[in-house]
Amino acid sequence: MIRSMTGYGKAETEITDKKIIIEVRSLNSKQLDLSVKIPSVYRQFEQDIRLLANKKIIRGKSDIFITIEKNGGSDAVKINKEAFIDYFNQINEILPHCKMDPNDSSVSASVIPVIMKMPEVVQTELNDISKEESEALLNTASQAMDALNSFRIQEGENLITDIISRILIIENSIPEVEKYEEDRVTAIKNRITENFTYIGIDYDKNRFEPELIYYLEKLDVTEEKVRLKNHCEYFREVCTTEDAPGKKLGFISQEIGREINTLGSKANDSRIQKIVVQMKDELEKIKEQLLNIL
Repeated sequence: MIRSMTGYGKAETEITDKKIIIEVRSLNSKQLDLSVKIPSVYRQFEQDIRLLANKKIIRGKSDIFITIEKNGGSDAVKINKEAFIDYFNQINEILPHCKMDPNDSSVSASVIPVIMKMPEVVQTELNDISKEESEALLNTASQAMDALNSFRIQEGENLITDIISRILIIENSIPEVEKYEEDRVTAIKNRITENFTYIGIDYDKNRFEPELIYYLEKLDVTEEKVRLKNHCEYFREVCTTEDAPGKKLGFISQEIGREINTLGSKANDSRIQKIVVQMKDELEKIKEQLLNIL
């Protein structure tokens, strides 16, 4: 099943007097680049959440945000006096260097809210996490990641539809090349004979035909057409049979590019060159889309 690496998922659960809200956002990346923003009370479960993400998200630059909303009651909140005073003193030492007066009441009024947001200044006394709450946390994380994957599947379907349509354009261009191959042979033969005539060289016509065949064999693109067609068929096969084929499709697209380049280098015909340019244009668009495929 094709999935995009871009997506968003959200899940929430109410337990006792609080609500657990988990959001997951993901963008494309070569590997799983995971960031977990988790309240300190749940810090002990971060590794479990990361292991879950490894299984469900697989790849992508992903951010997991976990927040808690109180439904009723309150936990004891304490201000860490030592931390507050330490931050306050450090800031007061810096203020004169910023041409600000530490004794100015307006300055103090603006400093205090900043200090209150600093790490470890405000502490909440929470009870030990129950087994029920820990299970609810992990289940909610799993639901959020499932929602992310549902989004990814929907986005992936749109991406792969566009990619397959471009692969078909490349594949359908192969017969277009064949239309001009016979004309190309005639044009090459005429050009060579005209050049002989122009410069006044008397050549052996019996020897000319074998030499011409040998030359044209080097310009033959039959193998390139066959390999290109096979690569396109394999590309479509991988799209329908593998679960996370992004990297593999990238490798196949490289092989498609090699055959198109060789076809262009052997073309020796402006009409075939135009077809090759169109193929390259479609392939570049495919490669851009593949960067977002899981």
